[in-house]
Amino acid sequence: MISRPILFNIRSHINNKSYIIHRNTLYISKRINRSLNINYGNLFRNAVRPLQKRGHSSSSNPNKNIDLSKFPAENIRNFSIIAHVDHGKSTLADRLLELTGTISSNHLHQQVLDKLTVERERGITVKAQTCSMFYEYKNKDYLLNLIDTPGHVDFNYEVSRSLAACQGTILLVDSSQGIQAQTVANFFLAFNEGLAIIPVINKIDLPTAEPDRVINQIESTFELDVSLYVKISAKSGIGIDKILPAVIEKIPPPSGDINKPLKAFLFDSWYDTYVGVVCLMAIVDGKLQKGDKIMSAYSEKKYEVIDIGIMHPEQVITGHAGQVGYVICSMKVATEAHIGDTFYHIKNPVEPLPGFEPAKSMVFAGVFPTDTNEFSRLDESITKLTLNDASVSVQKETSTALGQGWRIGFLGTLHMDVFRQRLEEEHDANIIVTRPTVPYKIIYRDGTSKLIRNPTEFPDPMEMQNKVSELQEPMVLATIILPEEYMGSVMDLCGSRRGEQLEYNYMDESRVMMKYSIPLAEIVTDFHDELKSKSSGYASFDYEDMGYQTSDIVKMNVLINKKPVDALAAILHRSQVAHVGREWAKKLSEVIPKQLYEVIIQTAVGGKVIARETISAMRKNVTAKCYGGDVTRKMKLLEKQKEGKKKMKMIGNIELPQKAFYDFLSTGSGTSKKK
Repeated sequence: MISRPILFNIRSHINNKSYIIHRNTLYISKRINRSLNINYGNLFRNAVRPLQKRGHSSSSNPNKNIDLSKFPAENIRNFSIIAHVDHGKSTLADRLLELTGTISSNHLHQQVLDKLTVERERGITVKAQTCSMFYEYKNKDYLLNLIDTPGHVDFNYEVSRSLAACQGTILLVDSSQGIQAQTVANFFLAFNEGLAIIPVINKIDLPTAEPDRVINQIESTFELDVSLYVKISAKSGIGIDKILPAVIEKIPPPSGDINKPLKAFLFDSWYDTYVGVVCLMAIVDGKLQKGDKIMSAYSEKKYEVIDIGIMHPEQVITGHAGQVGYVICSMKVATEAHIGDTFYHIKNPVEPLPGFEPAKSMVFAGVFPTDTNEFSRLDESITKLTLNDASVSVQKETSTALGQGWRIGFLGTLHMDVFRQRLEEEHDANIIVTRPTVPYKIIYRDGTSKLIRNPTEFPDPMEMQNKVSELQEPMVLATIILPEEYMGSVMDLCGSRRGEQLEYNYMDESRVMMKYSIPLAEIVTDFHDELKSKSSGYASFDYEDMGYQTSDIVKMNVLINKKPVDALAAILHRSQVAHVGREWAKKLSEVIPKQLYEVIIQTAVGGKVIARETISAMRKNVTAKCYGGDVTRKMKLLEKQKEGKKKMKMIGNIELPQKAFYDFLSTGSGTSKKK
């Protein structure tokens, strides 16, 4: 075993699956000694890891010394890429990294900045990623800090945090699809931050590309200067060389003063097994160096800077802070990193920067371990994962059916699904996730109000009658952009989801933008899937919070042999109760295994039963040995069996297996699959 190897040359022969590691006279080769029982894949990865921890990327020269003091503020640009889903943000980031020599053009992986497994599997960006590039323009060297952002509405909080560290942004639009819903939302995020915006038209080499039509859409919708447009194809590399000059000329440099006291802005963080919490900071004023003593304005805790550097694209130690970079400062506990916090030198306190508006969770779900012995380990895993995702809210809860767990708030159902997948893949967790719910508001007669995120918090009938004035549900302003020929079917869909049309207007001759007021509860399940189905995949969808509105909502209980199962309770609009109640009862009857006695499944609101399904008991033929004689002998045996079944039903408890919960909770309430 090689401990803490000092590596000067690492070479990987991919074709014949051999790895060679040089350390002066040390030479290990799979081709020389095939008899050794060595896992060369692990040996190679363990050898590379210390280099990466010391700040060297596999794509750059490890001995290269980066001196950031040579880059004054006027030679620094901080910018991001914003766009709708699948408009080519990560591919464009790859081309810019190749253009500046940050990565080689024959790099093995596409979407270099999509580092999570879930991002590569789904083909979407989940986490905003930062990378610093060096670029020479008009005989001057520039430091360009790029932030690649997500495009889905569920990860809007990542975009807002990234824009806070930038002075400008590239607005990327697909030349064949045109402006989509999230394009509009991201534009106004950048516009409200006062950022310089450079519109870039991508995929101009496609047969269906219509760049001129898209430019007209952008001009009429956003009123951007026509002289700023850049037409490119990120995949084939057409026009890529025009982007960075436009960034340098159109985006202003940071306005900070290096001579002022340090003022650093924490806008992201993650947990590293070896060094603890890694903070991603934007240096607003002053300078930060290795060995400095800094303090958090939020917690007033003191830290010493151990390592500092830039992402190039992996961690590269520089010893001196640029405008955007990572800081390792002996922060061991995940809860100490507060997104939006301001850091300063201990002897020079400064006025804290305005932080981010806290993320507002739109969807809540219960998360429970399948094995109760895994609770402590899962608690630690959730804590580490939420450090890397500040938009998640976590609150512990207990269920009589599922035991101890958490009520976790997400920004949407995709966000919830990605969080679940990251728990399973990155932390090897086995969990059950309950059906998503939205936060409702109770208005009491004394003028007070209360938010309920869990159906178990819903007021009982006595409290409803004596104390509650009204119940309210969250509403969202939905923006839908689609071709004109699909307007009718989409309007029918929104109407069936209790939506109210507010406005619609034509973006050009064939595309329409509609705005609807829709209850949040109606869009967190399968609304997006149905929208894509109704519009043949052409419609795009985005939503924002509109506050609360009075509504006729009730709590539907699921009873198994007259005992309520709290994990299956739901809050619904009264108009949905009959349909959902029948579907749930039917589906439960398909996933619950037969017992030795009859099982009755009911859905009910208050004391009124909505639907009922019965699972017949497993029966043994107790009369099999009666080959004749009086019929009373058979009747006696059957009566004895009947009494036994009745007794078992009185004292027995229905144990829902984890698979039954998973089968029921992992599919939509409006569907029923025959097992």
